Amino acid sequence: MTKHLFLAGAMAFGLMASPALAQDQWTVRPEWVRAHESFLASDALQGRGSATRDEAIAAAYVAAQFESFGLKTAPGMTGYLQPATIVRTSLKGVTLTADGAAIGGTSVLVGGLQPVSGKAVVFAGTDLAKLPKGDVVLARADGPGMQLFGLFRAAGANGAKLVIVRENAATKETLEKFGGTPRMPTYLDDGQSGMDGDRPALLVLPAAAFDALAAKPGATIAATFEVEKKTSTTTNAIGYLPGADPAAGYLLLTAHLDHLGLRADGVIMHGANDDASGTTAVLELARALASGKPMKRGILFVAYGSEEIGGFGSTWFGKHPPVPIDQIVANIEIEMIGAQDPKLPAGHMMMTGMERSTLGDTLKAHGALVAADPYPDQHFFERSDNYSLAKVGVVAHTLSGWAVVPTYHSPEDTLANLDIAFMTRAIQSLIAPVRSLANSADKPQWKPGGKPEGH
Repeated sequence: MTKHLFLAGAMAFGLMASPALAQDQWTVRPEWVRAHESFLASDALQGRGSATRDEAIAAAYVAAQFESFGLKTAPGMTGYLQPATIVRTSLKGVTLTADGAAIGGTSVLVGGLQPVSGKAVVFAGTDLAKLPKGDVVLARADGPGMQLFGLFRAAGANGAKLVIVRENAATKETLEKFGGTPRMPTYLDDGQSGMDGDRPALLVLPAAAFDALAAKPGATIAATFEVEKKTSTTTNAIGYLPGADPAAGYLLLTAHLDHLGLRADGVIMHGANDDASGTTAVLELARALASGKPMKRGILFVAYGSEEIGGFGSTWFGKHPPVPIDQIVANIEIEMIGAQDPKLPAGHMMMTGMERSTLGDTLKAHGALVAADPYPDQHFFERSDNYSLAKVGVVAHTLSGWAVVPTYHSPEDTLANLDIAFMTRAIQSLIAPVRSLANSADKPQWKPGGKPEGH
């Protein structure tokens, strides 16, 4: 046992032994928040890589905490852990051709399993509403990395099978944030593709090669990927607080356990903010809400595995819930609450897609420090585990602090760069609103047009 594990375990034991306070006096303590973070974001857990042993250790820690707070196993479950098998692929090589001629210097940001081909269309603008439809889309994608993925998502929505971009600072930054390796298809062993669904491949060409190809609109472009497949296990931790009225339905409070693990160069991506902070929030909400009288509705507390590689823990949960999915009246996902967003009022978190349902207004009415997402162009509603639940009909949103914090997916996402005081206040602000919703007959509803299309 390492020194980090020993210290974290001792701290956790102290938390388990803490006497519960009366519900009306409950106060989240910053040392509790810091203790969870000190373990989850420690060197010992090596960044909690998706579907790794380190993720499993984090899940076991969360499960033990749930049990210590008095939570029960979820209906139909015999323990606090829900495993799922994932098939992961890694890239061995890529071949790109134009009208049969090989193109050198190709690098991969997002790869595929099957060969793709089609006529090239070229997009030279910046207005994604004018993005042309085609099987293969070429675009410069100049600008920050987030704009690159705005293009990627828009092309996928248009039916593109392959997106090719010109190498720039954004493509280099994105590959670094991926840990130096491309994102390759991953899927659950029952065939589910995760919350992203099917997506196009994304290739990068050096400037000269891209410019030469872009000068040939209509060329037949073909890409073939050589891949290797391996299976691994991802783990959800689930705790259950029974309600007094089984007919009242359930609330779902969630976060994701995993982060980016070890980079290829051996650097640990600690993920203190993303998303040890959300996991910590779920733990402290579980501790607080379990301390008082039973509420009308039952509450499921879940820490998902494998969000970072496609939301596989939440996808599995959505297809294999321990309670009927139509009896979950609302899902609150908590992600990256480790820093205050300068665009939001002091102390407030943002709610992704707040305009889509009545949930945000309900929480605000009972004191939650939440505000609308100031980054609608980033499509954060579709980029966290809430979306897996929204796709199966649950009113589901994510609460975040500073969603575009500079430490995002960087080695600097560490305990030292968290605002523990902000985190503590944010968690505290959710206790009364969640308790009120759990005791209410109110069922949050999608507003017109708010429910994800096709679901």
